[in-house]
Amino acid sequence: MTDWRTLARTVEFRFDAFIDGKPVAAADGRRIPTVNPATGEILAQVAACGDEDVDRAVASARRAFDDQRWAGTSPGHRKSVLLKLSELLRANADELALLDTLDAGKLISDTSTIDVPGSAAILQWYAETIDKAYGEIAPTARGDLALVSREPLGVVAAVVPWNYPLEMAIWKIAPALAAGNSVVLKPAEESPLSVLRLAELAVEAGLPDGVLNVVPGEGPVAGRALGLHPGVDAVTFTGSTPVGKLFLQYAGQSNMKQVWLECGGKSANVVFADAADLQAVADGVCFGIFTNAGQVCSANSRLLADRAILPDLLALVAEKAGKIRLGDPLDPETTMGPLVSEAQAARVLAYVESGHAEGRAILAGGSLGGAFVRPAIFEVGPDSRLSREEVFGPVLAVQAFDTEDEAIALANDSIYGLAASVWSDSLRRAHRVAGRLRAGTVSVNTVDALDVTTPFGGFGQSGFGRDLSLHALDKFTALKTTWVNYR
Repeated sequence: MTDWRTLARTVEFRFDAFIDGKPVAAADGRRIPTVNPATGEILAQVAACGDEDVDRAVASARRAFDDQRWAGTSPGHRKSVLLKLSELLRANADELALLDTLDAGKLISDTSTIDVPGSAAILQWYAETIDKAYGEIAPTARGDLALVSREPLGVVAAVVPWNYPLEMAIWKIAPALAAGNSVVLKPAEESPLSVLRLAELAVEAGLPDGVLNVVPGEGPVAGRALGLHPGVDAVTFTGSTPVGKLFLQYAGQSNMKQVWLECGGKSANVVFADAADLQAVADGVCFGIFTNAGQVCSANSRLLADRAILPDLLALVAEKAGKIRLGDPLDPETTMGPLVSEAQAARVLAYVESGHAEGRAILAGGSLGGAFVRPAIFEVGPDSRLSREEVFGPVLAVQAFDTEDEAIALANDSIYGLAASVWSDSLRRAHRVAGRLRAGTVSVNTVDALDVTTPFGGFGQSGFGRDLSLHALDKFTALKTTWVNYR
């Protein structure tokens, strides 16, 4: 068994921005600490990029795009470089897993077996698409030839969250690079370490200087600068809905850049009385809300269950949740680590207090000190804060329903529309209800179904971007018609 605690003491942290193929300090010398939320220890003082640094990164990316050092190479070459990078992710998997665990408090059992291997697989998948994507020939009269091709946009800014630092970055940069763009990546200020290492590995794989730049820093500074920058052709963002709205404003205030948003969620888990295996449902409910301490945009944070089975189901869910083992995320036996920061823990605990005021506690939750928060389960009304607002923590809101129509109405009564789950042993009901739910992904008899081959995104204020699948390539390319008259 891997001794993760011993390995953690050997990890080297990168703390500078990465611009034009090399690490550089912020122009004004500013740095911000990145903290291990499990211990409160400062891991590194990371460059806090400002407007000047973003200007440098965008200029580097623009030069790389204009001189075609990446976009102008053959599909086979680009494919080989990205395949090499995917192999380097696998070769450095332990280091990358530790960086995300130390930086964001994620379980090492997840980062080492899911996040890093999954990131490498997604990168490999997009690399394989490069020489398999064809253009079109439109129907024309004899003597004319109309060619339709997909062209890279140019400079793409990717702004990613702290809950899956490496994997969310790969979701963005893999299709963007596969399409031939240059990228400026801004990690969350809470978790920049793994993507700074990723930038080094990209150069080692053969990605030309300037094609991938990383600008760590605060969202209201570096993120805003990217959103307003006239040299950025598109922004792809995963994060909160309020910040997503800011990026739409930035685009309108600057150069009308494309903006692709994947924002918040308040996903419903809808359980009907004909779901016979309640233990399987309870397992799914706990996985859907307590994975990564609830810090998942598509977390099934609402449980809607038929009133006839709700007491039995809640007993099973509470029993399983009560066995969750909070502790050191470097311990493979731990089943829930800390939230990403003490500030996030304080925010979640405020919602726990709301649950006590607005509803009935099934599992009380509460602080375990520092950034650790115990799981909480509350029966609440449809207008409570816990039913309507995204908590982004291990807090489950529970409601009962009596009819199928009521269940659908409750599930759709949200400003969000990212994901949902349906539990039923009736094939007719499963299809009928799934078709009426307003969500980008509906999982039937499971939760948060996800694969690189299927698009991920939502409706409403969950945003309108789509990550993963071949459809993600649409975000990073523009259709171009070349009309040839050869009479």
